[in-house]
Amino acid sequence: MNTSAEHARLLRLATNASLGVASILIVSKAVAWWLSGSVSLLAGLTDSMLDGVASFLNLLAVRYALRPADDDHRYGHGKAEALAGMAQALFIGVSAVLIGVQAVERLKNPTPLGDATVGIVVMLLSLGLTVALLMVQARVVRLTGSTAVRADSLHYRSDLLLNASILVALVLARFGWPQVDAYFGLGIALYILWSALQIARESSAILMDKELPGEVSEQMMTLVCAVPGVQGAHDLRTRVSGNRWFVQVDLELPGTLTLTEAHVLCDAAAAAIRREYPKAEVLVHADPVE
Repeated sequence: MNTSAEHARLLRLATNASLGVASILIVSKAVAWWLSGSVSLLAGLTDSMLDGVASFLNLLAVRYALRPADDDHRYGHGKAEALAGMAQALFIGVSAVLIGVQAVERLKNPTPLGDATVGIVVMLLSLGLTVALLMVQARVVRLTGSTAVRADSLHYRSDLLLNASILVALVLARFGWPQVDAYFGLGIALYILWSALQIARESSAILMDKELPGEVSEQMMTLVCAVPGVQGAHDLRTRVSGNRWFVQVDLELPGTLTLTEAHVLCDAAAAAIRREYPKAEVLVHADPVE
């Protein structure tokens, strides 16, 4: 199967699954919160609602990022994924603030919880669905390197902790410690805010054309220098856009080579990088050693 087509299929699978899980959790948590009045469950509902919005934006961004390059976007549309990551960071940050406000209000004005049983059942459902989604996302990120799906996965990993914390809070509240509910809500808010900062940092690195890891660049230099006839290389530059890596490198070749011979060596150097890193699009420039 064509690699690009398979990557597109996996990205669509991950974004559709994310939106589907968020939709189910919004409905179930809304019912459970209405019956229990739990602030930590309200925190989970708020987070799931923002999850739904973020997942929808993520779906749109990934579909746009998968569009092929055109006359106005010669490097493709991949950075739409990083923009989606920044949007998710914003939504997650707003979610954290809202949860924190609700938790502080509950600490100031304690309110007994209603029926916590429904909430416990819903949180068990949430944990199961979230684990299943994370397994799908992990596979997609491993195969495609998608920034948007990685950000979404980080988001849902924080949700896994959030849902587990809510479950513990509801169980403790049922056994006579209702105040724990608000403290758990506050702790969850702080963790979600930290997650938002992590997503924003990763997305901004891509938007600012941060280089690939140093060990990757070093390996690329080793590969091109190992091509017979290449006497050296310098000024290797890299950046990421969606699931594509863009690489530029200057080769040091004998000045006595014909244009055709130099072109063959440049093609061989580009092919050496692509064999090791299939996501790379390589542009090679030849410099005479003299």
